[in-house]
Amino acid sequence: MAEVTEGGHHFDLKKLSFVGVIVSLGIVFGDIGTSPLYVMKAIVNARKDGAAMPFDEYIEGALSCIIWTLTLQTTLKYVIIALRADNKGEGGILALYSLVKKLKKKWLYVVAIIGASTLVADSVITPSLTVMSAIEGLKIYNPETPVVLITLVILFIVFVVQQFGTASIGKFFGPIMVTWFLVLGISGSLHIFDHIEILRAFNPMYAYNLITHSSSAIVIMGAVFLCTTGAEALYSDLGHCGAKNIRISWIFVKLMLILNYLGQGSWLLDNYHQVHNGVNPFFGIMPEWAVLPSVILATAAAIIASQAVITGSFTMFSEAMSISFWPNQHIEYPSGIKGQMYIPRINWGLMAFCFVVVIFFQKSERMEAAYGLTITITMLMTTILLLFWLSRTRVSKIFIFGFAIVYLFLESGFFYANVIKFIDGGWLTMVLGGFIAVCMYAWYNGRLIKANFIQYVKIDKYVSILKDMKLDESIPKYATNLAYLSRAKRNDEVESKIIYSIIKKQPKRADHYFILSIVNQEDPYTFKYTVDEILPGTVYKVNFLLGFKVDRRINDYFNMVLKDLMADGTIPSRSSHPSLRAHNVPPDLKYVIIDNTYINDILLTVKQKITLNIYNFVKYIGSDDFKAWGVSSHNVEVESAPITELTVYDNKIEQSGFFRHNS
Repeated sequence: MAEVTEGGHHFDLKKLSFVGVIVSLGIVFGDIGTSPLYVMKAIVNARKDGAAMPFDEYIEGALSCIIWTLTLQTTLKYVIIALRADNKGEGGILALYSLVKKLKKKWLYVVAIIGASTLVADSVITPSLTVMSAIEGLKIYNPETPVVLITLVILFIVFVVQQFGTASIGKFFGPIMVTWFLVLGISGSLHIFDHIEILRAFNPMYAYNLITHSSSAIVIMGAVFLCTTGAEALYSDLGHCGAKNIRISWIFVKLMLILNYLGQGSWLLDNYHQVHNGVNPFFGIMPEWAVLPSVILATAAAIIASQAVITGSFTMFSEAMSISFWPNQHIEYPSGIKGQMYIPRINWGLMAFCFVVVIFFQKSERMEAAYGLTITITMLMTTILLLFWLSRTRVSKIFIFGFAIVYLFLESGFFYANVIKFIDGGWLTMVLGGFIAVCMYAWYNGRLIKANFIQYVKIDKYVSILKDMKLDESIPKYATNLAYLSRAKRNDEVESKIIYSIIKKQPKRADHYFILSIVNQEDPYTFKYTVDEILPGTVYKVNFLLGFKVDRRINDYFNMVLKDLMADGTIPSRSSHPSLRAHNVPPDLKYVIIDNTYINDILLTVKQKITLNIYNFVKYIGSDDFKAWGVSSHNVEVESAPITELTVYDNKIEQSGFFRHNS
């Protein structure tokens, strides 16, 4: 459970509290809270019909679209409905999939993979766009400001500090974002009364008129959609702050956002042409003396938004690992705070892609073309999964039908509005999202293919052999305590390759054999273990029951298990060697990891061969087993073994002759 410490007191962030609301403002709303930096500018640039619709009607219609998009999409779908679909307090599309996968709709995993991969693509474009939009405000003072270079430096710093944890700076996020939202609301309010008629935007008829009468309605809706792109991130951050704190803080956030949008709209009625001269309406509504402080504050808000997106990606990938969508990777917990994680390879990969996006697009207005397309796909996939989740609840079928009609129609419209931006830059994020999706699909199905060939055997069948091996002093003693990592789901079974390693490859005599297995738990913070004694005094099966937010430091956890077993007398606490036992030296421990396995191509279909080739590529993205499982490399032996000993050829090769050499 997420906690913060202040003045010696512990605050549960998932319970409604003042601290929880403030922290929610800092963690949850960074993405959607920085959208005023670019939404109105994108809407003005989307206007192509010139005098076909009066500019005041155009702006009022666009503002009406923003208000009702925030109401229907963000407030109703995500804040009110989606936040109820929590998996042991965790949110996001993969947590939602965990809730519905028991419905035995096998194809739902594809929906989850598509949604998760496009969310990753959005996680790349969000930091790039928000930081660059903020830095571009400096052009008001100096048109020659090196925006790209400054953006890259800031992004580099943001990604570098991830490895040190954000506990020390995280407590400042809330107050900074409170200041940010107050500035949004106040600066917007100062201009609303310049054109009080701008308040007509609350009437949804103005949105309807814009959509039905503007020749560029599709392009406009693509720009309008940018105001709600942080809604999916809001749902993903459920586990950090809890639904109650998010809902209460959203009231304040939505009010400030709407005030700012209205203020920008009112300012645009008198300053339309300034946008074409490079002036961002967000900075245009600021007094001249406040522009530089606003740029600094906007940059801070953009950094916080980027931070939230990056940490959200870490959480999502950890969830993906727990449901076999992604290879196991080394996870660190640098801040020592429960639930806060850092995945090095994901961090540097995201940074590299952000650099590519910034260098490729150069300007935020060009980046807007790539923004929104992938997140519309994520939202559509979330809607599909929510429909199945609602079907499990006691909600009436009429409500489910209405929900499906409204949101499938609305989000399909937004998707169509954004897909026309594919050529203008949307292809870049689609390529990235597609790459992640293919990797996830291949990893999930590759494991299933390998599982079909992996042979599991009953441990009981080999108990007598292991018992005799323990007493056979002609076999060199390999270790006192010998541990194998296993993925067998049944306690009485083990992969045949483990038996192959112990008995056939190189006989490994040991006093005690331990079969270690991680059992992923849906509760993110489960931290338990069980021990089953297979052969008294010799063979033990140890199951680690771990949530996806618990570090996989099996080396440390197994040492705890060994201490418990030594404390209750199950195994000796001192070495079996007399010279070492006399000095109270503990028994030695060795791990064997069977990493490389082989399947003969003859046993595979063409589709399976392609899938496994991609699977093997994705495997390099992950960590070695001993790193992913947190096992120290100094006492690990990595072996290879055939994945199956099935007969491949039906015909036996014939002997053509026998030659005997006379000495």
